[in-house]
Amino acid sequence: MKVIGITGSSGSGKSTVCDILKREYNVKIIDADKIAKQLSKKGTGYLNDIVKQFGENILDEKGELDRKKLADIIYRDSEKRNKLNNCTFKYIKNEIEREIKEENGASTIVIDAPLLFECKLENMCESVIGVISNKNMQITRIMSRDGINCIEAEKRLDSQQTNEFYIEKCDEVIENNGNIDDIKNKVKKIVEKCNITKKLH
Repeated sequence: MKVIGITGSSGSGKSTVCDILKREYNVKIIDADKIAKQLSKKGTGYLNDIVKQFGENILDEKGELDRKKLADIIYRDSEKRNKLNNCTFKYIKNEIEREIKEENGASTIVIDAPLLFECKLENMCESVIGVISNKNMQITRIMSRDGINCIEAEKRLDSQQTNEFYIEKCDEVIENNGNIDDIKNKVKKIVEKCNITKKLH
């Protein structure tokens, strides 16, 4: 079983690439963001550690994590963002490792993780694919996805790694500026290199 990582900053189009892989190829996608959401439920060690760092004001009236409040804090302050990452990465990494060990059906696992390098997940991967896009398109996608304004979207993007970081660090890079046929062709070339089999429809 081979493990491939997919990473990139917010709004780059990682989800589009993963959707193509999931729909057309024999892969299992492990989504680090979905894992983080599952782990942050009320009463978990993950959430308790976040509350210890940031206080109970990041919880809603039901005692659940208020993601918008937390995002407002960490995207304004790099030190607080690092604190959050330091207390949560271990939970996400452990869960990804568990899912990989327990997987017995897929010949290829794709880890979809925006903070793949920061979590040291690249050590699990045979190869890492970076997805990049131009900044204006990323800002537009973030605004549409998260329901925030241009200034907030740009602030989030500026707090993340640059395209140059992914070009330097990744084994393969897909530039995603919105042309779906172009993306499919780029994905096809990469999966052929990685010997990932196509689904029989």
